[in-house]
Amino acid sequence: MNYVMMIAGLLMLIIGGELLIRGAMSAANKLNVSPFLSGLVIVGFGTSMPELIVSVNAIVNNNPSVALGNIIGSNIGNIGFIIGTCGLIAPLAFKQSALKRDAIVMLAAVVLLILMGLTGSFSILSGLLMICALLAYLGFTIYKEKNHNTASHKIHQAEGKELQRKPQKTWLVILSIVFGLGFLMLGAQWFVTGATIIAKALGISEALIGLTLVAIGTSLPEFTISVMAVLRKHMDVAVANVVGSNIFNILGILGVSSLISPISLEGRFAVFDQWALLFITVVLTVFLLFGHSIGKLKSIFLLLFYVTYVSLGYLYYN
Repeated sequence: MNYVMMIAGLLMLIIGGELLIRGAMSAANKLNVSPFLSGLVIVGFGTSMPELIVSVNAIVNNNPSVALGNIIGSNIGNIGFIIGTCGLIAPLAFKQSALKRDAIVMLAAVVLLILMGLTGSFSILSGLLMICALLAYLGFTIYKEKNHNTASHKIHQAEGKELQRKPQKTWLVILSIVFGLGFLMLGAQWFVTGATIIAKALGISEALIGLTLVAIGTSLPEFTISVMAVLRKHMDVAVANVVGSNIFNILGILGVSSLISPISLEGRFAVFDQWALLFITVVLTVFLLFGHSIGKLKSIFLLLFYVTYVSLGYLYYN
């Protein structure tokens, strides 16, 4: 029954995330919200809603290792697994100017995580700082994109147009949002509960479950959006979606989670996972700042790093 609960919870997270994003996009269209803002906020951050709901649920149920593992593991998986996979499907060509600012913010968010983690835990003050940093990033981005001709404006606008099938009638939009939130909350409860019980039964740490199974499960919306973008030859959108999600995962999700309850940064998180996150984030940032595409060799490197990270984490830090 625990396996059934976990699988059912994962399916509900996937369906709930899709319903919520599509409903929110339709609502934004009806309210005449620009595609740029829709792409930046709804698609870029909306795909991280499963991570947010799961992490908050884990904190409330006194499973902080699952919450922190979900956040760090999702960011590592987004880069290693999602971008690595998309780059094998087709080379991910992009304009440096379109992703430069967000790439730097993504790396800065990881550095902020490590610096605040030096105290041994993420406190309410840490959460407030992260939320303020996220709001500052959003405000600065919106202010700078008043010129609609910039490359970064166009890429976020393209994100806003990526979802093609959306509910049109108002009552369907409302139902999509309501059911999406409902599925996310119930799915998170089932998924975390089932995964935690199974982990204990198999002698696997909650941290490892959060870093791998939960992290990959909650990252499926990002995976879907990015793969769809690549298949439609919107390569820069696939990369931008991951970068935006990684920013929100740290500044938004870890920020909100820390406001609910302090989260300890200890054990494998302190000696292994945060440094793996820093390394792979630096690698992606270098790719984005000093290149014009992520081809097969770079993609294979990202995938091999992810496989190595998961393997070493299981062998030495379980």
